[in-house]
Amino acid sequence: MKKALGILILFLGLSNLASAQRYAYVDTQFILDNIPEYAEAQTELDRLTELWLKEVEDRFNLVDQKRREFEAEKILLPEEIKNQRLKEINKLEAEAKQLQKQRFGVGGDLFMKREELIKPIQDQIYTAIQTIAEERNFAFVFDKANQSNLLFADPKYDISRQVLIKMGIKVDNRN
Repeated sequence: MKKALGILILFLGLSNLASAQRYAYVDTQFILDNIPEYAEAQTELDRLTELWLKEVEDRFNLVDQKRREFEAEKILLPEEIKNQRLKEINKLEAEAKQLQKQRFGVGGDLFMKREELIKPIQDQIYTAIQTIAEERNFAFVFDKANQSNLLFADPKYDISRQVLIKMGIKVDNRN
């Protein structure tokens, strides 16, 4: 009996503790959509991506062109020249793959540029969220953007607008 009473008291104490915690959520996509610097950074990243994609495609097209030319001429070529041309084509292909990795691989140019342009904005958002959470005594702040597992969220707990205001960004109150 004492054990059951102890468990009941522990359970009630924990449920009181849990109900005392405060929660909020943000929509980081809404926040990002309202930051002009983010739109500019995204435009720059899109421009660079398109430029670098064309550069990589041009390299692979050159490899394909050289390979087609080789296939058309290889019957007429001596073995030594065939081997030399194959080496050149393989070298061009390796260079194209290396350029692709340099531009789009992990730690590549696109990754570094994204880090340079987007990370400061993300840091500002995180700092604003952290400040609001501390000021309003929130134990948890969830993000409802980007396929989160948040199934329902009451709009009164959405602090996305406060985050933008904390960052000094004017927010249209109609949305």
